[in-house]
Amino acid sequence: MGSGTRGVIRRLAAGVAVLTASGVLALAAPGSAQAAAVHACAGRKVRTLSFTTGSVQVFKQGRYVCAVTYAKNPRGTKPMSVSVQARGGRPWRIQKRATRQVGPVTVYAGHRCVWVKGSVGRTAVSSGWILC
Repeated sequence: MGSGTRGVIRRLAAGVAVLTASGVLALAAPGSAQAAAVHACAGRKVRTLSFTTGSVQVFKQGRYVCAVTYAKNPRGTKPMSVSVQARGGRPWRIQKRATRQVGPVTVYAGHRCVWVKGSVGRTAVSSGWILC
């Protein structure tokens, strides 16, 4: 067998392995792929901060806090932002023009309070210190 043939066989074997693994995952947990697409953050949802043009969803997993800003009206791009700050730390922020969502932003909070902010257009929400 020549070196070119071995390369082709190796690539074919890798492709079969990927297809097999994806098939097994699809059969083992058919709802998990859909659930992952619904939430941009890992963990459980602990708060929803609603305002007139959107909402910020806050999630917690272990000692990490994650937030995503969603627009109520996904038509057209608009300035959006999301920010998470653990007490004693600096805020982590994403600010950009988007249609549906901005984020996720995840920070290590440990056992500290966090301050979450989000905006869509000119309207914003600020949580104050939460999850203490």
